[in-house]
Amino acid sequence: MPDPWESLHTTALLGTDRRPLPPPDRAGDSPAHQAVDRTDPATALLELAALETVRRRAGALPAPATGPLADPAPEDGRPELPAPAARRLSLLLGTRGSGAAATLANLPELLPQWLVTARARGHRPPAVLVPALLDAARARSELRPDAVALAGPLGRWLAARNPDWRFVLRTTAETPTGAAAPGDDHLWHEGLFAERVTHLTLLRRTDPAAGLALLRSTWPTERAEDRLLFLDALQEGLSLADEPFLEAALGDRSKNVRATAAELLSTLPGSTLAGRMAERARAAVRLSERGTHLLVTPPAECDAAMQRDGIPLKSPTGRGERAWWFGEVIAAAPLPLWQASTGLSPDRLLALRVGDSIDETDSSWADDLREAWARAAVRQQDAEWARALLGPPPAPAPDHRRARPPRATGAPAKLLSVLPPEERAAWTAAFIEVHGLGEAFQLLGACATPWTPPLSTAVVAALARAAASGAYPWSHSGVLGMTERALAPETAAAVEALAADTAPATAWAETFARLAGTLRFREAMLAELGA
Repeated sequence: MPDPWESLHTTALLGTDRRPLPPPDRAGDSPAHQAVDRTDPATALLELAALETVRRRAGALPAPATGPLADPAPEDGRPELPAPAARRLSLLLGTRGSGAAATLANLPELLPQWLVTARARGHRPPAVLVPALLDAARARSELRPDAVALAGPLGRWLAARNPDWRFVLRTTAETPTGAAAPGDDHLWHEGLFAERVTHLTLLRRTDPAAGLALLRSTWPTERAEDRLLFLDALQEGLSLADEPFLEAALGDRSKNVRATAAELLSTLPGSTLAGRMAERARAAVRLSERGTHLLVTPPAECDAAMQRDGIPLKSPTGRGERAWWFGEVIAAAPLPLWQASTGLSPDRLLALRVGDSIDETDSSWADDLREAWARAAVRQQDAEWARALLGPPPAPAPDHRRARPPRATGAPAKLLSVLPPEERAAWTAAFIEVHGLGEAFQLLGACATPWTPPLSTAVVAALARAAASGAYPWSHSGVLGMTERALAPETAAAVEALAADTAPATAWAETFARLAGTLRFREAMLAELGA
């Protein structure tokens, strides 16, 4: 007799007009199945599927034992979560009634923060919640490293018995420092692509040489798109020991692989590619004899050697060819060369006029040069240059006029990411105090979470100004979405005061009330974990 569920599934795929429902007097059907009204085939199909679901879940009989019982799960020596934290996890996983808290907090967005904190505290979840935890990690791959680590040996024991949780067995084991545990190289040979990238990245954190050797062992047989992302993983622990491999990759058949290898080599000031780029950069930009100008002589052609070093012959953006080659050369040249060749600091170099000659200044060449230096600062993680390109933290205009946002040289958010976290937050707070939230979304995204109390205070004050100005909350929807996850919980009282002071039954009053509730939820969540 065919499987009733498969029969219904086929009918749903083909349509009831092409595949009729089974007759009501089919042998083996329960009275409930036979009583279904088949006047409307579509409705009848859903009712039969519901009945079959109940029968599959509740009517199955245990199969007879065919062998010895499985060994129990290994012991987990970690302390179990405190009872309040366990209840909070149950709420975040949706395994119990959400109540009022879920109407205030965007619960799925808070689960990653809970997992990171609980894992750092060395807790283990109650056994009853491990299946729901693994289901959540199955649906959201970004949760897997923390969820698998938190589930511990019980999670791996369960995964060996449920194909739906197979990903747990393929997830690289991690040490407390976040590095790959030894003996997991089978993932490199047998895992899915994302798992292989993760494994290589983790291995490079503690043993870069072993990671490079692993990549070398399969490099000739990898697909071009895979080679590209494997090269990205070499950023972890990158050193001159990787130079021979990357130099060889400059001859790869994939232009994207060649470009990535060149970019990695350009981040190593002592590499031969960096030296070649430095020679080209010195020929392209020089200090005038009087020291008042930077004189630009862009490359006249993109020869074969430049192309091998990762400079495309044609600009993908439609820019002029010489300007494109010029920007690529400057972005790949080691930043220390400028101070060494001119004796000037980044601040002083940026203050000089730029042109083709001593008598001509050209803002386009100045812009190209600044943009290329900004790319180099991000690529080489040079905080001094990033600081100089960003400029000092914004300050209010002395005449109280609205200050204009600084010129966006080289994506300020990327430059900001080069600075230490505290300095990043302070610069962004100053920007928001002067310019508001309109252009702050990417800057806030570059700041470490949770935001520092000064940055959180600046964001709350800017939200208050936006509400008072008559702006609509949805005009700041991106920032508001970030605030639920990133605002310091200590700002909850200030947000509650805003909610109380805002006209009731308005969009801002509802927004502030929801945000305050989320902050209180996070505050309690972290307190339960001892954070």
